[in-house]
Amino acid sequence: MFQIKRICCIGAGYVGGPTCSVIAQMCPEITVTVVDINDSRIKAWNSDTLPIYEPGLKDVVESCRGRNLFFSTDIDSAIRDADLVFISVLSNPEFLAEGTAVKNLKEPDRVLIGGDETAEGQKAVKALCAVYENWVPKAKIITTNTWSSELSKLAANAFLAQRISSINSISALCEATGADVEEVATAIGMDQRIGSKFLKASVGFGGSCFQKDVLNLVYLCEALNLPEVASYWQQVIDMNEYQRRRFACRIIDCLFNTVTGKKIALLGFSFKKDTGDTRESSSIYISKYLMDEGAKLFIYDPKVLKGQIIQDLSHPSISEDKPERELVTVTTDPYEACQSAHALVICTEWDMFKELDYEKIYKKMLKPAFIFDGRRVLDHLHAHLQDIGFQIETIGKKVVATRIPYTPAAVCPRIEASEPPAKKAKV
Repeated sequence: MFQIKRICCIGAGYVGGPTCSVIAQMCPEITVTVVDINDSRIKAWNSDTLPIYEPGLKDVVESCRGRNLFFSTDIDSAIRDADLVFISVLSNPEFLAEGTAVKNLKEPDRVLIGGDETAEGQKAVKALCAVYENWVPKAKIITTNTWSSELSKLAANAFLAQRISSINSISALCEATGADVEEVATAIGMDQRIGSKFLKASVGFGGSCFQKDVLNLVYLCEALNLPEVASYWQQVIDMNEYQRRRFACRIIDCLFNTVTGKKIALLGFSFKKDTGDTRESSSIYISKYLMDEGAKLFIYDPKVLKGQIIQDLSHPSISEDKPERELVTVTTDPYEACQSAHALVICTEWDMFKELDYEKIYKKMLKPAFIFDGRRVLDHLHAHLQDIGFQIETIGKKVVATRIPYTPAAVCPRIEASEPPAKKAKV
């Protein structure tokens, strides 16, 4: 059987970098070269400050970089010397979750390899299987035809996104009835037919994969004249957008139906904890809705750099001008972000937000002081926070106590995916 000695991976991003770094560590006899046209990204991979944050990744890279792991912009040479080029030879979809990518790669639920049902295609499949067999049990390596492999990737992410949208839809019902979505999720999650994973209500899913893959599925169904199937999966995206808007509307309603000129501390900008990735982060869209109403945002995230936050909020679909001029300030201290704020909004479930000194924060905020917990990270502190004096609003639950009455909007405005935004923040 043909043995792979040299691998080239095109793309040094969130998938290519970690995947090939782990392959290099687990297969010391194979030389792995990761190439990219982005010179600054390659320089970062070759430095002490990697271009992406992922727990455990730096140790993996440093254990084999310069020995059998290389990062280069010389794409032609890497392809020419390679026995296998990732992406262009086979269908080998990744099933990584950012924040646990290294663990996912070293202890995968499965490895899926798809190839043409030809002699040459099957030869390539077997060669790649041999690479993964260096650390993955054979029983967890699945081989399929190319279409099955690609659709398995789309379907897996669509199913996960669907579960999040499903529990988020129930969170709206819980708020209207007095139920607690966490209790509902626990109850239904104990049913073995359903399971407990991905039943965490929040401000919505983000990241590069879920929305992209669901929309790819929608497009594929439309192209193949399956409009009912396309409409079904489109609802997963629509519900995610509704949840984001609903949360932003709730902030505005609670702050006496206006946030114009009010300082709001937004804690967390990455799409989930333990990553610096902001792609499709719900924080971006919540920021947009609040900026549209004239709110002044003070944003803190422990891993996302100021430049990335400003870049995301300067996109033409988000704002008309550079937002940092008036409406956005990025801070390096959560306490500074909360100084003289009308409200504190948690958009990412970073563990550190559970440990903040909320008595100190309350003293520095304007009164009445509101906390909007979009990730349910402060559930265990509700009684304490109310004793301090905070007004608490969270996802999927009414936090009753001395709640300041407000008049919620009858209907949370919606924008269809095909329509342009009603307005953009002009700063």
